[in-house]
Amino acid sequence: MKISPNSCPVCGYADLAEPPRNRTGGASMEICACCGFQFGVTDDDKGVSYDEHRQQWIANGMPWTSKGKKAPKDWNPQTQLGSLALRATLSRVKGRPPRIHA
Repeated sequence: MKISPNSCPVCGYADLAEPPRNRTGGASMEICACCGFQFGVTDDDKGVSYDEHRQQWIANGMPWTSKGKKAPKDWNPQTQLGSLALRATLSRVKGRPPRIHA
């Protein structure tokens, strides 16, 4: 499982072009190719939390949402979600709260 600062905090997709939030909290405005969450719009403008979007994405069958970028050959949404759980565990071990919720 790849854990990266450029991972989506909603679905765990590890190949965002940049971190979802910069050090001062500003949003990247990037749309996650996997779950379709747009940082700064879905959360800030529409008021949808990471948890809410994640639950809706799961309820919809965890589809790959990008029309312009194909899913990696070995793409597995369950594995991605596992990376979110691992990040939360590592954060707790280091004494920091998990950053997977909005």
